[in-house]
Amino acid sequence: MRSAQLLYIQTGQVRPLMVGERKHMSAIGKTRVSGAVVVGPLGLAGDEQADLSVHGGLSKAVYALPSEHLAWWQQQRQVRGVSLFEETLAPGYLGENLSMQGVLEDQVFIGDVLRFEQVSLRVTQPREPCFKFNAVMGYAQAARDMVHSGHCGFYLAVETPGTLQAGETFERVPGPCQMSIAQALALKRYKHLR
Repeated sequence: MRSAQLLYIQTGQVRPLMVGERKHMSAIGKTRVSGAVVVGPLGLAGDEQADLSVHGGLSKAVYALPSEHLAWWQQQRQVRGVSLFEETLAPGYLGENLSMQGVLEDQVFIGDVLRFEQVSLRVTQPREPCFKFNAVMGYAQAARDMVHSGHCGFYLAVETPGTLQAGETFERVPGPCQMSIAQALALKRYKHLR
């Protein structure tokens, strides 16, 4: 496997998000933090989730996104006229806690463990976006685009708590290797169409 690295860490607080004319509470907007971040069983210190029925918890404590996807998402916004300028999407814009390099959805399997110096995180499932993702991205088909493109990232459970720091490299320790994140997302998409 090529080297994998944690480029950035982001956390967010619950705050109002306008979706059409209605206000919803959301912590999708994450901002970059510097220095060591404590990781406990329920995620990163300083990070919140607004709707614990679909976000957070033990199996979705941390959300990771391959940094390679940000350029693709930026292009989707430009094609739809959401972004008039060639602005670069900042890490955390899609709600990710960890911006990683070198771990794409077709190479990461449910049950794999990402082993950092102090922390171990187990891959649990792909992200399935909600209507709030459409609002943040600025166009109504963003959630559909995430599911169909496979540019979704994945949720992680905390196996070994500790501290993480941006710039750390990590090792992917294979789990049962029965289903990749890309395959799991394709299966969910298939079941939804039936």
